[in-house]
Amino acid sequence: MSFLQLFILSIVQGFAELLPVSSSAHVIMAEKLMGLDPTSPELTMLLVMLHTGTMFAVIVYFWKSWRATYFSSASAFRSNVLLLVAATALTGIVGFGLLKGITHFMSKDAPGFEIEHLFGNAKLMAAALAAAGVLIIVSSRLQARQHGTLSIGKAMVIGAVQGLCLPFRGFSRSGATISAGIAMGVPQRRAEEFSFALAVVLTPAVLVKEGWRFYQAVANGSLDHLEHGNSLLHLLGPSLLGMLLSFLAGLLALRWLSRWLEQGRWHFFGAYCLLASLVVLYVG
Repeated sequence: MSFLQLFILSIVQGFAELLPVSSSAHVIMAEKLMGLDPTSPELTMLLVMLHTGTMFAVIVYFWKSWRATYFSSASAFRSNVLLLVAATALTGIVGFGLLKGITHFMSKDAPGFEIEHLFGNAKLMAAALAAAGVLIIVSSRLQARQHGTLSIGKAMVIGAVQGLCLPFRGFSRSGATISAGIAMGVPQRRAEEFSFALAVVLTPAVLVKEGWRFYQAVANGSLDHLEHGNSLLHLLGPSLLGMLLSFLAGLLALRWLSRWLEQGRWHFFGAYCLLASLVVLYVG
């Protein structure tokens, strides 16, 4: 992988992961356009580090507001942890239930089917992007209703919506969860903070999954073409640089997102998703 390819993937991941435009769809299309193999150990290792970089960007950006919201008192901490636990539980129930259901249904006609086989399907990605775009635009029309609080019921709905995003590349997690909160009357800043708190809770599971893929690649001998002593260094150096780039891009993306939410420009992200869905159909 060249430095230019590394730079492009890191910036795409850093921005698209945190903006409501679906990082997975953008990264998959970028890999296709650059002729990269997403199953290679180099890209698997890089993806782990890019996710790590964006996770640290979220923590750094929101730490001050989270400290005021989540750590202002013992009771505030308990109530907010309860909201996160309830939402994450629904994410697991809905997300993994949907993953199992799709795998079971598809494996009847295609033995050995795995959910990853759907990830590169351009039509599915385009449909998911379009659905996310519509959801963002609809929720932007409901921003005037932001007079409620984030109850445990609303948190569970947001968690369930996050679970719906898991099997579908193109359905933006942040776009869907923030839009769901706004649509239920949660103040936009609170919806944004909660959405990314959920992301931090979910990211370790993503890192473990990608780390397992990397371990399997190593176990299958995919690194045998590299000299034994230099194999880890060969992968770690570019991955650390990618992590730094995605961290910096993530900070810029979060500032952009917050500003457009405050300025009532949330619907622009929805319009972008609709346009991106057409591009994915054309390119894919």
